[in-house]
Amino acid sequence: MKKTVILTLIFALILTSAASISGALRDDSPGTSVPGVTTVYFAPMTGIVGVPMEEYVDSVFEEIGGGDAVLVFKMNTPGGLVDSMSGIMSRIGESDIPVVVWVAPSGAHAASAGAFIVQAAHIAAMAPETNIGAAHPVTGSGGDIENSEMDRKVVNDLLAKMRSFATARGRNADVAESMVRDSISLTAEEAYEQYVIDVIAGDERELISKINGMTIRVKGDERVVSLDGVEIKHLEMGFRFRALEVFSRPDIAYIALIAGIILLMLEIRSPGGFVMGTTGVVLLLIAGYGLRVLPVNFAGVFLLIGGLIIVAADFAMGGVGILAVPGIIAMLFGGFLMFRTPGGAFLNVSTGFIFGVTITMGLILLIVMRLIYKAFRKKPSSGIESLVGKIARVAHISESGAAMALVHGEYWQVSCAERYGSLLPGDEVEVLKVDSMTLSVKPVNKVES
Repeated sequence: MKKTVILTLIFALILTSAASISGALRDDSPGTSVPGVTTVYFAPMTGIVGVPMEEYVDSVFEEIGGGDAVLVFKMNTPGGLVDSMSGIMSRIGESDIPVVVWVAPSGAHAASAGAFIVQAAHIAAMAPETNIGAAHPVTGSGGDIENSEMDRKVVNDLLAKMRSFATARGRNADVAESMVRDSISLTAEEAYEQYVIDVIAGDERELISKINGMTIRVKGDERVVSLDGVEIKHLEMGFRFRALEVFSRPDIAYIALIAGIILLMLEIRSPGGFVMGTTGVVLLLIAGYGLRVLPVNFAGVFLLIGGLIIVAADFAMGGVGILAVPGIIAMLFGGFLMFRTPGGAFLNVSTGFIFGVTITMGLILLIVMRLIYKAFRKKPSSGIESLVGKIARVAHISESGAAMALVHGEYWQVSCAERYGSLLPGDEVEVLKVDSMTLSVKPVNKVES
């Protein structure tokens, strides 16, 4: 009996010691660390996904640095560049702090490239009345990618990227893939029910409350997000990033390029004041920045510029607009080709937009060039040249035999060809040209001698 009790106590002591050792090992393991978060940072992620947004995201991470923090990106984007999207996803994946991507406020969306970034987040959240998806790549002109080997590679690469991040975050990879393959779009409720996102939250406090206590993996380590008594800080997208984001939009770059070239042409055709020329240079600088950060097919740029030059040359040479038609067609094809290039799979400049801008700009150029052309051909209304075509009356004949006529309140010596005969006082004459200080005239109503 005593031996049984002693053996039981020894066995219990062994189990207790083993449990203590196991608990100590688990607490010291980096895979189950449980940091206490002191600050939640909210940063906007709005506009086109492009180089400025990628640089902005890097600046946010640099500003926070690390430590006991959670970063929440408040997203509203129509999509953008594949390269910039991949850069942002990699930056989130390499983050030492938990990153939440929250599609908000109501009415916002995470389309195309935005859907990928949401899947890259450690915690994916959406506000009610938002949507996510429509992530099938399109060409720069807004059409579907064609069924070629290179295009299939682009789609397959994006499918693999979407599946990889969705699987790593424990989400429904099949539905996430369908946003790329079938271009489906999901509401917040549908995305939550199908395990595409983790949380639905209408405001910041609700979001913090719902992610408090969640277990996530950050760089392979399991962490429990503890948000009791945290401080909330808001980071703003500075003016520089907002301005660069606007200038890097393909539609803005397209319009700035066309308008800048037209204004420079008008300045060359009708110089003076340098207002049009200066404005044109500023617009071309804006377009140059956009073309530098966007994946651009320069064949399209050259077609666009060539079309504008053809239209301008037609009217500069006194044409009737026949050459303007192929010029405008060249502008259209240039617009379609400008962003049709690898890296711009999520750029969506619609065909209707290109048609509208090109036709409008072409018509404006035609009208302005026609007005300038007419202005150059219009007869002068002041100065010596304005005397041509005026009707004058011969006032008298000087002692030397020179005829004098009163024109515009001034006496001018007038002469006419011999075939018209001699001039007499009272004859009405028409001024043909100004030759130094003498007017060449012809009689239009001679008095009877």
